[in-house]
Amino acid sequence: MEKTVLITNDAVILGILMIILAVIFVTSSSQNKTLKRFYTVIPALLLCYFVPSLLNTFGIVDAEASNLYYVASRYLLPASLVLLCLSIDIKGILKLGPKAVIMFLTGTLGIILGGPIAILVLSLFSPDLVGGAGPDEVWRGLSTVAGSWIGGGANQTAMKEIYGPSDELFSAMVTVDVIVANIWMAFLLYGAGISERVDKFLKADSSAIAEVKKGIEDYRSSVNRNPSVSDMFAIIAIGFGGTALAHFGSDLITPFMEQHQATLDTYRLSSLASGFFWLVIIATIAGLALSFTKLKSYEGAGASKFGSVFLYVLVATIGMKMDVTAIFDNLGFFAIGLVWMLVHVIVLLVVAKLIKAPFFFVAVGSQANVGGAASAPIVASAFSSSLAPVGVLLAVFGYAVGTFGAIFCAQLMEIVSP
Repeated sequence: MEKTVLITNDAVILGILMIILAVIFVTSSSQNKTLKRFYTVIPALLLCYFVPSLLNTFGIVDAEASNLYYVASRYLLPASLVLLCLSIDIKGILKLGPKAVIMFLTGTLGIILGGPIAILVLSLFSPDLVGGAGPDEVWRGLSTVAGSWIGGGANQTAMKEIYGPSDELFSAMVTVDVIVANIWMAFLLYGAGISERVDKFLKADSSAIAEVKKGIEDYRSSVNRNPSVSDMFAIIAIGFGGTALAHFGSDLITPFMEQHQATLDTYRLSSLASGFFWLVIIATIAGLALSFTKLKSYEGAGASKFGSVFLYVLVATIGMKMDVTAIFDNLGFFAIGLVWMLVHVIVLLVVAKLIKAPFFFVAVGSQANVGGAASAPIVASAFSSSLAPVGVLLAVFGYAVGTFGAIFCAQLMEIVSP
C-alpha cells in the first residue's frame, strides 16, 4: 500500500528543514533566560536531529521518497569534510595521544561482543525470537547490523551479500539499526552538553583536547576577517571543488574495484567497491592536503562555518529518515538491538574509566563505529566545531576494520544462536 503523505515536493521539504534549523539556532543563541535554561538541558544539535524526525513520524513527509538525504550525503557531506579539515592541525591532533584510537577500538570490541551477548540474553526469555531457519535465521539479519555499526552502509551491504538474510528480515534489521543507533546518538549529543560532569566521573584529563581546541581557535582568531563576496565564492569553490574531485576520483576507482569484486570478497574487503567509501576518503584527503596550503587562511573568512551549515543540513535529513513509531513494529528485534547497544556502552565506559579517557573520546569513538563518516563529525562538533576533523579521521578508520569485525561478530552470533 502506498504511503500517503502531506508534502512530496522536495523544494518545500527543504524549505521547512531550513526554517526548523534557523528557528533552533536563533533561539539557542537568544539571551532569553527561559530559552537559555532549555538549551542547557536540550542541546541545539539534538533538536536539529529530532524535530525533523517528527515530519516523517506523523506522515507529513515520506523520507524514503525524498532525495534530500542523498543530495546532502553525496554533495554537502564531502564539501563539509573538505571545509572542516581545511583548518585541521595534524600535529595538534597527534598530541591527543593513543586514547582516541583505544576508545574507537573499544567501541568496535563492544559491538563484536554485544551481538552474541544480546542473543544469549534474549534466548533466555524467548528462544524463538533469536532462532529462525535458512535465510530467516535472525543471526543472519543481525550480521548486517554489525556491519553498519562497525563500518557503515557499505559494510552492511557486504554482510547482506555474505550471509544472505531474507529481504523481510533485512528490512526489519535496517529499522532496528536506524532507530537504536539514533537513540544512542541522541544520548551522545546530550552527553556532549554535560561532558565536564562526565569527565569528572571518569576522572579524565581533557587538557590535551582543550589544547587542540584552543590551538585551532587561536589560529581562527589570527586570520579572522569580515568575509567579502569573493571570500565566500572562494570557500564555496574549495568545498564543492573538493566534492567534484571526490566524485571524479570515486567514479574512476569504484568501477575498477567492482571488476575485482570476487577478490575483494575473498579478502573481506568488499567495502572498497563502495562509491560512497571513496567519496569520504578522497574528500578527507583533499581537505587535509589543503590544510598545508595558503588556502587554510580562508578559515578566517568562515570556511568551517560553511562546513558546519552543510553538516547541520545533513543532520536534518538524517533525522527526517527516522520514524519513532517504527520501534513498535518489531519490539523483539528492538530488544536485541537495545541490549546489544547497552553492552557496547558498558564496555566503552568501563575502559574509559580504567584509562581515564575524556568523554569526547568515548562519544566520537562510539559514533565513528555506529554512525560512520556521516555522523561522527556531527557528534565531534557538538563538543566544538574545531574538533569535527577528529570524528572524520576515526570514521575513516572504521571503514577499514568494519567488514572484518562484522564477520567475526556474525560468526560468534551463529555459534550462540539456538
